[in-house]
Amino acid sequence: MVLALSREGHMSLSHGQIWRAIDRLAARFSMSSSGLARLAGLDPTSFNPSKRASTDQPPRRRWPSSESLAKVLEATGVSFAEFASLAEDGPPSRGAPLIGLAQAGSEGFFDDAGFPVGEGWDRVELPGAGREGVYALEVTGESMAPLYRDGDRLLVDPSAEVRKGDRVVVKTRAGEVMAKELARQTANRLVLRSLNPDYPDRTLDRKDVLWVARVLWASQ
Repeated sequence: MVLALSREGHMSLSHGQIWRAIDRLAARFSMSSSGLARLAGLDPTSFNPSKRASTDQPPRRRWPSSESLAKVLEATGVSFAEFASLAEDGPPSRGAPLIGLAQAGSEGFFDDAGFPVGEGWDRVELPGAGREGVYALEVTGESMAPLYRDGDRLLVDPSAEVRKGDRVVVKTRAGEVMAKELARQTANRLVLRSLNPDYPDRTLDRKDVLWVARVLWASQ
């Protein structure tokens, strides 16, 4: 079977490989196949073993729809290529580097583009954690409540384009790190809306901003 799953090309996977990839994707995020289906907004039984073959004799193989797979990949942030790799034997994903939000303000943790440097990070599995360059920031304190609370983990991508309305993590040249909503941006300024009404909105000159990274997902 050939599934046309993306504009870039086709994914040729067997019946068994597709279901194996779905099971491995669920396990990557510590979910059952039912939990994965719910995350994608599907019927919880969509990926159950009973749905993978008919009760006829001999049984007929049943395939997940391309629409269902597309919803799963969108919900988890996993690319088509990553999904295909889960169908084959290979080393497990290493997950995303995990950095405390308080640590993020220190020197030496990031390069000038906002990517973490060095090795030895703790790692976590979150939807989208297999993308190159993404990492997780662990929230400390309640300055971003009620949207993000102490212990929540934000998966961020420094290479993603940011637009008005996106939730972003910003680091200033003075070492301040904050998670805000991007209310407006110009060539010279960023206007950031606070996620916590007890904290003020911020307007920053571009020259004072070291980097901006878009929040892809939060483990709330």
